[in-house]
Amino acid sequence: ILLLIRNPKDVATSFYHFSNAMSPLPSYETWDDFFVAFMTKKMPWGCYFEYISKWNKYADDENVMTITYEELKEHPVLGVKNIAAFFGFSPTEKELQIVVERSSFQSMKKNSQKTHGAFGNLLFRKGGVSDWKNHFSEDQNEKMDKAFEEHIGRTKLGRKLKYEVYCKA
Repeated sequence: ILLLIRNPKDVATSFYHFSNAMSPLPSYETWDDFFVAFMTKKMPWGCYFEYISKWNKYADDENVMTITYEELKEHPVLGVKNIAAFFGFSPTEKELQIVVERSSFQSMKKNSQKTHGAFGNLLFRKGGVSDWKNHFSEDQNEKMDKAFEEHIGRTKLGRKLKYEVYCKA
């Protein structure tokens, strides 16, 4: 099992934009309305912190590899090499470069209409890290920091998220 996780502030930001663009999902008039729903477990797919907490008990299983979105953005070649090794593949350097290139956000966004049809534009917005800084108020930042520490900060997956690096203003 490949478990891809992302820091909670960027998850919230990304899901806010996705929810407002996807008509079957609840939309939110403001970021503040969304943030309250996110923090009070009123998301269509459940609570982020509970999700990570549940997966944390499997973090050391030999058949589970956890990688972060941020890790893949920083070191895509190493990330792909590690994923390939986990699944027992040994790609050549050429194959590795092709996978890295085709799995880049820019490439996936460019091909999104072909690969995902009408949903392509909805699924691929920015693909960056730290867009949360454009949305979170100081109070929201403090609430998210507190929730992170209370729920997953001291867990293996919590540490893997490098919260101090990606989620501190």
